[in-house]
Amino acid sequence: MSHQSAALPPPAPGRWSMLALICLGVVGVLCTWFSATAIIPELVSDWQLSPTQAAWLTNAVQLGFVVGALGSSLVNLPDILPMKRLMTGAAIIAALANAALLVSDPTTAILARFITGIALAGVYPPALKLMSTWFSRGRGLALGFLIGALTLGSSMPHLIRALTTGINWQAVVWGTSGAALASAILFAGTLREGPYGFGRAAFDPRQSLAVFRNRPLMLANLGYFGHMWELYAMWAWFLAFAAAAQESGLAPFPFGTASMLSFVVVASGVIGSLLGGWLSDRIGRCLTCAGMMIVSGACAALIGFAFDGPTLLLAALALIWGVSVVGDSAQFSAAVTELSEPHFVGTALALQLGIGFALTVVAIWLLPIFASAIGGWHWAFLMLLPGPVIGALSMLALRRDPASARLAHGAR
Repeated sequence: MSHQSAALPPPAPGRWSMLALICLGVVGVLCTWFSATAIIPELVSDWQLSPTQAAWLTNAVQLGFVVGALGSSLVNLPDILPMKRLMTGAAIIAALANAALLVSDPTTAILARFITGIALAGVYPPALKLMSTWFSRGRGLALGFLIGALTLGSSMPHLIRALTTGINWQAVVWGTSGAALASAILFAGTLREGPYGFGRAAFDPRQSLAVFRNRPLMLANLGYFGHMWELYAMWAWFLAFAAAAQESGLAPFPFGTASMLSFVVVASGVIGSLLGGWLSDRIGRCLTCAGMMIVSGACAALIGFAFDGPTLLLAALALIWGVSVVGDSAQFSAAVTELSEPHFVGTALALQLGIGFALTVVAIWLLPIFASAIGGWHWAFLMLLPGPVIGALSMLALRRDPASARLAHGAR
């Protein structure tokens, strides 16, 4: 153990302060991700939205993110622009596109959500890579903090909506746009790259095929794809599930309202992200990811039993699911940085995120259709169960592969 520790590079001075600044900025920008989702009931009423239009207010962000992640890599944007400038500009665009929800026109709003997703692709993937330049040791925990920031930011629109009940839904839009603009100012004034930089990350289609030929990397990606099938569909539609449970007469309702329950559930993922990061640096990426997915899959299978109560059972299952559903997220990206060739990290991350978020488009689109087909939200989350099952099996298979010794400096 001492020999392994001696071989590790020294910690980068100032890494924790930079971690805090990046995370704070990510919280603000990511407030725009689910800003429309948090106010969908009001938008459906005010704009007379069809179920398809309502779903696309969330899905357009996912699709925009896919286009942005793959497109920025295709034109080599992370190499052309410094990460500080890219993230600052993207945060400004996200703030402006999010504010376009105020136009009260469904078509324009969906287009604006698509642009918001493209902008978020200029913040989240570069933030993952920037964070990794500051942490060689403890990278799992550091990325756990970053995913915790993403999770907290994603939950904030639900909190704003819960706290502004009785106030126009426009308050949620103004609040989330203002947070993104504040993050842009923070990025512009503070960001810089750490000492453990990666090589050039140009997108080469011939190189990208290596992701599918590299068995350990492909197993890590399959784990991530299963995780993504579950995560964003759960985040996007938990409010609908909670609202249906509240309307069915469940009382007392956990945390008072469906919006507040949704905030607490999504925000609880911050705990999961930190726990997952701490565990993965100690017991290994594979065991941590598989364990989280086993727990989250169990919650997806069981939460329907708590739809009608008792209250404590619904609250407990929802919170455990909120913690576990995102607790492994950062570790898939950490695994890619460790299993890829150093000059290939940027492209490998872009491909992982691009394909993973493309799957979320399908899952988010299908889930309300599935709920309608089975008569409501009671058992709708059963549709997500294949994701964590496939993901857990993939990560356990990766743990048996000799290449997994490269993960977390030997912790599998």
